[in-house]
Amino acid sequence: MGGGMTTVERTQVFLLPDLGEGLSEAEIVEWRVAVGDIVTVDQSVVEVETAKAVVDVPCPYAGRVVTLHGAAGEVRPVGQPLITIAPLDGGDEPAGHATYREEERAGSGNVLIGYGTGHGGATRRRRRSRLAVAPEPTDPAPSDAGRPSGAGATAAVGLVGSATTPGPAALVISPIVRRLARERGVDLGTVRGTGPGGVIRRADVEAVLAVPAARLAAVPDPHVTPAPAGDGDVIIPLTGVRKVIADKLSRSRREIPEVTIWVDVDATGLLETRAAINAATPDAPVSILALLARICLSGLRRFPQLNSRVDTEAQRIVQSAGVHLGIAAQTDRGLLVPVLRDAQRLTTAELAAELAATTTAARAGALPPARLTGGTFTLNNYGVFGVDGSTPIINHPEAALLGVGRIVDKPWVVDGQLAVRKVTQLSLTFDHRVCDGGVAGGFLRHVADCVERPALLIAAV
Repeated sequence: MGGGMTTVERTQVFLLPDLGEGLSEAEIVEWRVAVGDIVTVDQSVVEVETAKAVVDVPCPYAGRVVTLHGAAGEVRPVGQPLITIAPLDGGDEPAGHATYREEERAGSGNVLIGYGTGHGGATRRRRRSRLAVAPEPTDPAPSDAGRPSGAGATAAVGLVGSATTPGPAALVISPIVRRLARERGVDLGTVRGTGPGGVIRRADVEAVLAVPAARLAAVPDPHVTPAPAGDGDVIIPLTGVRKVIADKLSRSRREIPEVTIWVDVDATGLLETRAAINAATPDAPVSILALLARICLSGLRRFPQLNSRVDTEAQRIVQSAGVHLGIAAQTDRGLLVPVLRDAQRLTTAELAAELAATTTAARAGALPPARLTGGTFTLNNYGVFGVDGSTPIINHPEAALLGVGRIVDKPWVVDGQLAVRKVTQLSLTFDHRVCDGGVAGGFLRHVADCVERPALLIAAV
């Protein structure tokens, strides 16, 4: 998006800024000023409502109000004119304002000045300018000290009232940039700003976040001293497959806001269905894993949001046309996830044969690298380890993973009577960016229903 203002015949047009929530529009609730009013820098001029909250929008320019672009109740797109200001002296905009406006545009789009900071009382008094200007440290002439701007000094912009710390302070005035750094654990003191005078933009923080995990891990934490290896300790280098697994799982936990939900299910009907299929086709037996894969494919057809990945660079969700089903397989080399491409095209018998061949090849180390990448959804049968449940880590960059625990005899109520049934636990871990609980819960409930009543699977085909 473009800048925060345009200049037309010596007037300044303030554009509706990005309110920091990735929203594209806002509704005007109430104007705080009228045409002809005099406004100061950072004075609240309008109250707007977004899909997230009602906020006051301060104006970064001082002068006389010429035009209000929009009436109360009107929806304005981000980046469109909001208010036009004419300078009182008719002159050009002060240099300090230009520096302030440049930081408003940190990252992509306009950033609301003061958004995320505390609001005033109910009287909504005018806010003072939140800019503090420091003289250029290389030119400490007494005559320049305290001057807000001037030809002989370069203005450094910061927040009034911020704590003074030893060494050079991080030049950041955007609360959005500060919040992003705080939420993602980035020390602004280590970030090199690319804005005017070294101002740190949103793009600078995001560039730090984009550094590969291996490079980040190579920087020692000055506050933590690793304990030295003692006698008898076994040192295992983190290399090869183990390092790949560590890097991928660490990246998943770092980037994906994952949620896990689970449900206990009566798998007696599924086991009976498998026995019936294998009795009818003894030359082409199917496994429980193959039936679970078939059920997953049915669920993904109903809830395709889970067959997605998040493209963080392009800020979009990519929903895959085909289901490239990953199957978690424990091998002597570590955990591998071979992929069955376009699994939705396979019959249940073909799924069973392909699963058996693929897991055998994975354990033998005979799969080419291409078979270990490109998955869109993973099925993990950790029940083979004799455990009931888990909160598995999503196989990055996928958006979901279904885990299956061991199948054991447990008391279960059937038609109002207590009975011993074959019970297992299903857990779904999903990326909350691609969907909410309704989709995830709907998928897991569909899978559970098909496990308990396999006839439903035929109805869903």
